[in-house]
Amino acid sequence: MSGVVVAGLDKTYPGRPPVRALDRVDLVVPAGRVTAVLGPSGCGKTTLLRTIAGFERPDAGTVTIGGREVSSATAVVPPERRRIGIVPQDGALFPHLDVAGNVGFALRGTDRATRRARVDELLELVGLADHGSRRPDQLSGGQQQRVAIARALASQPEVVLLDEPFTALDVALRTRLRRDVAEVLRRSGATAVLVTHDPVEALALADEVAVMAAGRITQQGPGAEVYRRPVDLATARTLGDVVTVAATVTAAGTGVVAAGVLGAVAVEPADHDLDGPVTLLLRPEQLQRRAGGLEATVAAIEFRGHDADVALVIDGTTLTARWPGVDVVPVGSTVTVAVVGTGCVLPSER
Repeated sequence: MSGVVVAGLDKTYPGRPPVRALDRVDLVVPAGRVTAVLGPSGCGKTTLLRTIAGFERPDAGTVTIGGREVSSATAVVPPERRRIGIVPQDGALFPHLDVAGNVGFALRGTDRATRRARVDELLELVGLADHGSRRPDQLSGGQQQRVAIARALASQPEVVLLDEPFTALDVALRTRLRRDVAEVLRRSGATAVLVTHDPVEALALADEVAVMAAGRITQQGPGAEVYRRPVDLATARTLGDVVTVAATVTAAGTGVVAAGVLGAVAVEPADHDLDGPVTLLLRPEQLQRRAGGLEATVAAIEFRGHDADVALVIDGTTLTARWPGVDVVPVGSTVTVAVVGTGCVLPSER
């Protein structure tokens, strides 16, 4: 198994003005793990994926796959010699080939028995063992993406690159397929890079998340760590909704708290070296109804079935909580709330 190391990658497209798509990007994808590159449209994540694949030449920096340098400003190994598998947004299956033919396309040059055995193995892996003779137009969108993943894995690539592979699917199908793909990648032992703008997708599927903004990786680490302890507010918002409160860090017994409109909120141990005015950062789901908590008035509700965003007014300040749909109460209700878990604090100037 091999990993991917991107070091100091730069890429500028000519124009008026020039567009700097990659700005000294560093990224490490551990062998046998799935890493998601998460960011909004235009942040450079697709350019990064194309550079790893070999479709773009960097202006500076290097890409190394399995210990072999494949991209630099002076030399680029062609995509077909990089041992990579690519899963595009729409599957891009060959319409004139059946499912088995699409999966086996990457195995040209192998003998028929070996090719057939590998195709059968992969179709079993992606849950399409009885679909080998079907044409792409006889498949659902989710089935087509499963075939694309099987095709990408067929030649046992060192790295699999997934370019927003669930974008064209409806929400329910995207959720089911995401779980299946995560299982397929882990069972295959693949090293994979997933590019996405969907934080739920990144957190659910990947072992590590690399957040990208304006051509740079702002933070990389396990999804739970990046979600709970973002390095700045912009990174925090890329991962999901946030609640921010002006607070002051003070010592409290053997720990440290951030005191503000929500009272004294315990903060992460790594934040204990901060002192004085800070911005306390929480996630909406951390504001929960609790007996004996702070009194709040429900000002508005955005109901989504399984959950709801609830605007709460606490001591004149409006904050957004996220509650399970079954816990929603009418607008105008008075409730008591408390913070669940610890908060993350950032210097006020951020």
